[in-house]
Amino acid sequence: MSRSSASLGFRVSSRVSIHGGRLMSFISEAYPFQFMVKCGTPFRDSGYCVGRGRIRCGLNRLKDRINAVISTKKITEAMKLISAAKVRRAQEAVITGRPFAEALAQMLYIINERLQGEDVDAPLSEVRTVSRVALVVMTGDSGLCGSFNNVVIKKAEARIEELRELGVECTVISVGKKGNAYFSTRSDLKVDRFIEAEGFPTAKEAQVIADDVFSLFVSEEVDKVELLYTKFVSLLNSVPVIRTLLPLSKKGEIVDANGNCVDAIDDELFRLTTKEGKLTVVREKASSKRMELEPLMIFEQDPVHILDAMMPLYLNSQILRALQESLASELAARMNAMSNATDNADELTKSLSLEYYRKRQAKVTNELLEIVAGAEALNSLD
Repeated sequence: MSRSSASLGFRVSSRVSIHGGRLMSFISEAYPFQFMVKCGTPFRDSGYCVGRGRIRCGLNRLKDRINAVISTKKITEAMKLISAAKVRRAQEAVITGRPFAEALAQMLYIINERLQGEDVDAPLSEVRTVSRVALVVMTGDSGLCGSFNNVVIKKAEARIEELRELGVECTVISVGKKGNAYFSTRSDLKVDRFIEAEGFPTAKEAQVIADDVFSLFVSEEVDKVELLYTKFVSLLNSVPVIRTLLPLSKKGEIVDANGNCVDAIDDELFRLTTKEGKLTVVREKASSKRMELEPLMIFEQDPVHILDAMMPLYLNSQILRALQESLASELAARMNAMSNATDNADELTKSLSLEYYRKRQAKVTNELLEIVAGAEALNSLD
């Protein structure tokens, strides 16, 4: 077994060393907190089994380990309480903002559907042949939240690869420090903008993203805009989803140059706003009545002016909702991760304390045996 000074890694030989005691001592020093590994074969020469959690180190070293785990537990417990306090506010923002965003999207889709036969020039609802897609990827600003950021990035990579297979180029708008750090290293991918959100999402922050998306779509730099964010389901569950933001269209209408549909299979917008070919809103707990409009719709103003007035509000509300859902999911994931870390610290503290007391008792017993043996030796001399 050798230790590399360059990478600080370890290479273990497949042959069992005859110096079992030294081997266990070296493993204990290299990995002080990983002694509870399930193992089927003990080191016979040393008398210790890795699977049973026996380690070889002094009492002082073991006590330092216990203190280190206790200190780490205090940090994780504090982070759990902070995330729990923040997630309540984020959850309330998600619950109160969903009805407005869904009702506005539903209303706008119905109006746009009724205007399909009219001679109306609405740039944001124009369906073009797709050659480039803008993907807005929303990640977190910090770690220690389990696999939250990794799942979003993997979902983005899968979507980018899917578009490339169709011959469609992809432009990324990254929101969040973790996503910015990742996509900044991707030289083969075009990134339009890096955006960092601070604190709880606001309409002002959402408007910055909406303005960028608006300019890309109107200038025809992109033909489709998609949102990739993590939908908040509950404190224990969140799902990364893709949602079509622009243009306003029915499922299957947006195609590439070869006529292939470029809609995501699990598009959140179509899942929420369509049911058996009819526009409706589906919710998990609260039922919602489908909004009905008169067959003969009369506009007091020019329909173009109505759409121009509603589209900025639509973009801002949908992006703000995605930011709120992503933040609530991140805080819930961090709370769960810190809760699991705290529970693991408790178990590790108990195991280390048990080993500490066992070693201390063995040390006291050995000292007593030495005293008794010395007294008997003196008696035999007399």
